[in-house]
Amino acid sequence: MDLMQLNEPQRQAVLHTEGALLVLAGAGSGKTRVITCRIGHLLERVPAEQIVALTFTNKAAREMRDRVVEQVGRGKAKGLTISTFHSLGVRILRQEIEQLGYKKNFSIYPTSDQLRLVRDMVQGRQLPSGGNVDPDRILWLISAAKNELVEANDYTANPRDEYEVLTAEIYPRYQKSLKACNAIDFDDILLLTIRLFERFADVLDRYRQQFRYIMVDEYQDTNHVQYHMLRLLSSAHHNLCVVGDDDQSIYGWRGAKPGNILDFGKDFPGARVIKLEQNYRSTGNILAAANALIVHNQDRHGKKLWTAGDAGADVVYRCCDDGEDEAMAVVEVIHRERFRHQYQYRDFAILYRTNGQSRAFEEQLRYENIPYVLIGGQQFFDRKEVKDALAYLKVMANPLDEVNLLRILNYPKRGIGETTAERLIQASVVGECSLWDVLHHSAGIEGIGEKAGEAIQNFIALMERYQRRYRQPGQLVTTTQELFRELQLEEELYRQADDPKKARRRVENLHEVVNAVSSYEEREAIATLESFLEKVSLLDRDEPPRGSKEEKLKQDAVVLMSLHSSKGLEFPCVFLVGMEEGSLPHNKTIEETQDVSEERRLCYVGITRARQQLTLLGAARRKKYGRLQPREVSRFLSEIPESLIFHEKGDRQAAPPEQQEAMASDFFSNIQDMLK
Repeated sequence: MDLMQLNEPQRQAVLHTEGALLVLAGAGSGKTRVITCRIGHLLERVPAEQIVALTFTNKAAREMRDRVVEQVGRGKAKGLTISTFHSLGVRILRQEIEQLGYKKNFSIYPTSDQLRLVRDMVQGRQLPSGGNVDPDRILWLISAAKNELVEANDYTANPRDEYEVLTAEIYPRYQKSLKACNAIDFDDILLLTIRLFERFADVLDRYRQQFRYIMVDEYQDTNHVQYHMLRLLSSAHHNLCVVGDDDQSIYGWRGAKPGNILDFGKDFPGARVIKLEQNYRSTGNILAAANALIVHNQDRHGKKLWTAGDAGADVVYRCCDDGEDEAMAVVEVIHRERFRHQYQYRDFAILYRTNGQSRAFEEQLRYENIPYVLIGGQQFFDRKEVKDALAYLKVMANPLDEVNLLRILNYPKRGIGETTAERLIQASVVGECSLWDVLHHSAGIEGIGEKAGEAIQNFIALMERYQRRYRQPGQLVTTTQELFRELQLEEELYRQADDPKKARRRVENLHEVVNAVSSYEEREAIATLESFLEKVSLLDRDEPPRGSKEEKLKQDAVVLMSLHSSKGLEFPCVFLVGMEEGSLPHNKTIEETQDVSEERRLCYVGITRARQQLTLLGAARRKKYGRLQPREVSRFLSEIPESLIFHEKGDRQAAPPEQQEAMASDFFSNIQDMLK
C-alpha cells in the first residue's frame, strides 16, 4: 500500500487506528480511497476477523470488498466483514436468536407477507371517521416505531390520530403473529440484534471482542437504531471510525438523523476529527459556489472545499420564460457544448427536485431525437396516475378503445366491480359489438343489478357530456381541468396512498398532464384532443433504455434524475433546474419542518455533482394545473455571490454556422431514419 498517493489529511485518517475517529469527507475528496486504504493498513496489523466495515447497500459493500481485495489480495482479505447493517444483523441473529425465543431457521417476511398479516387483522374494520382501513399506513407506523426502538408493548398513540390508535392495537397482535410463524420483518433485524446485546451481556461481549475495529461509510445517513447498534458494539474498545459529510445529509425524510454525525464528538469524547477538504472533481468556481451556499446552514461541521486545479468556467444562471422554455434552453446548451467540446450525451445530467419535473425535459429531448435515461423513476407517460388520466382522454377521443375503457370503467371507484365488468365483456363477445355499445344497453344484461346499472348510466352521461365539450375549439385545457376536477382524481390519489408524500408526488404528475395539454394548446394554431394524443403516442414510439441504474449510466444518453438520486455521481456538465421558491427549496418541506437546511444540502449536492460546467436554471412563470403563475427566484441563488455567476440572457442565441450545418445534417438524418 503506497501512502504517498494520499494527501496529508487522507494519510492521517488511514494511520489513525486506535480510538474514535470522525472523517469529514467533503464531496469529491476521495473518501472511498481512504476507507479501503485504512482497511488495508489495519490488515497489516490485526487479523481480518477483527475488522468490520458497514455501509448501506449491497452494491456499495461489494465494491468496497473488490477494492480491498485488489489492494491486499484475496488471501489477506479472507475473514474480513464488509456488509450492510442488516446483513450483519442477520448473521448475528442466525447464531443467537434462540435466546429471544425464536428458532435459528427463522424467516424474514417480505413486504407482501407483512401486508397480508395486517390486512387480515383489519379486514372489515372501519375508521371512526368512516372509510376502510389502509393496511399500508398501519405497517408504515409499525416500521417507524421499530426504527426508533419502540416495541409493541411500549407503543403509545396520539389519541387524536385514529391510525395511531389502531396501530397501538394491531402492533402487538402483528408481532405475536410473526413470532408464531417463527418469522421476523426487515425492521426486526436490527431491533432484535440490539435487544440481544442489551439483555445478554455475554453475547454483546463476544461480538465486541470479535469486531475490535469498526468502520462506517456514509455515517450521516444512519438512523437511530443503527446509531444504537454501533454504540453497543464499540462500547469496550471505542475503535469506531465513521466517514461522512453532514453537508450531504439529505435523507431525513426516511429516518436518517443528521445529529448522529453532528454530535459524534459528544457521543464519543476524545474522538479525533479529520477533514478531507481537497476536492478532486470540480473546478474552482463550482466549489466556490458550493462553499458560499452551504455556509448558510447553522448546524454543521465547518469545512471548505478547494481544488489544486484551475477556476474553470463561470457558473451560469438563466431565467427562462416558463417551464417549456427552460427545457428548450437545456437542449440548446446540450447541442452547443457537444459541438464545442466533443462531449458525449452521457456527459450531461439534468437534476431536479421532484420527479414530476421531468415531463417537459423528456418531451423536448424526444422532439430533438436526443437519447436520454431516467434514473430513479418511471418514464413520465409510464406512471400509473398519468396513464389513468390519459386513459380518460383516449376514450373521449375514441370510445372503441376498450383497453383504456376498461381501465377507467371503475376508476375512481363508482360501483362497477370486476363481476359487472366481466358480464359486460361477455355480452360484448356474445353480441359481437363494442363494449361502448354494450354499456348503452346494460340494463338488459342478466346479473347486472340496479345499483351497478345506475353507475354505468352515470358514467356514460359524464363521458358523452365531456366528449361534446372537447369538440369545442379553444377549450382543450379548460375541459381537461374540469374533467379531472369532477372525477376528483386528486382526492383519489390521496385516498390510495399510504404516505402523503407519495400522494403529493402523484398529484404533481397529474398536474403535469394538464400542463402538457396547456403547452400543446398554446403551441398549436388548431389544437384538438386527437392531435394531442397523437403527439403523446409519437413521443412513446422509441422507448428510452431500460435496466439497472448502472446499466443506464453506461448508455450514451443524457441523464435525468432527482437530486436525491444523484448523490454519489458526477458529470462533466450539470443542469440544476427549477431554481425557484417552492421548487428548490420545496415548499412542502419548509411547511412540514420549518427548516430549510436539508433543502440547502440538496442544492449543495446538486452543485457538487458538476465537474466542469454548472448551469442553474429557473422560470419567471411556471404552469400549475395549466395556468401560468409567477415564480420567485430561489433564495439559494442569492446566497451565491454575484461575482461567481454569469447571468445568461433568456433570448436564445443562434449557433455558429458550422454548428448549424452539423445540426441540420443530424436533423435530416433523423427524418430519413423515421421514414424508413
